[in-house]
Amino acid sequence: MNSWVCVDANLVLKLVLPEVDSNKANFLWQSWLEQGYRPIAPYLFPMEITAVLRNHVYRGVISASYGRTALDTALAFRVTLLTFSNLSQLAWQLAEKLNRPTAYDAHYLALAELLQCDFWTADRRLYNAAATTLPWVHSLDEI
Repeated sequence: MNSWVCVDANLVLKLVLPEVDSNKANFLWQSWLEQGYRPIAPYLFPMEITAVLRNHVYRGVISASYGRTALDTALAFRVTLLTFSNLSQLAWQLAEKLNRPTAYDAHYLALAELLQCDFWTADRRLYNAAATTLPWVHSLDEI
């Protein structure tokens, strides 16, 4: 059994922001820990976490102090950051194949494909674009 599970920033943000499906993210995260899964992500993961939280503070969705605490908490989750020399090329190919406007999210897909592990997201658009083609792509909506 492959003990890795690739997670995107959207899913981990659900663990630190009070959102409708945060309970699903918490349940999923705890089940991974209990089963010995190791969450992984590409190196852009902490940058996406930081960008989203900073944007929430800027727009007044959360306070600056809450944002800083949420950032510290999100980055403290044990997500192993990985990369491969061909990760961006594979991300480009996947973004092209799925007709995605950007390749940020495709880096997560590329990492999961390279390591032959499941990928979990809270991004419905990404899930809808990828799930029919890539059966190892999963959404919080499945919980």
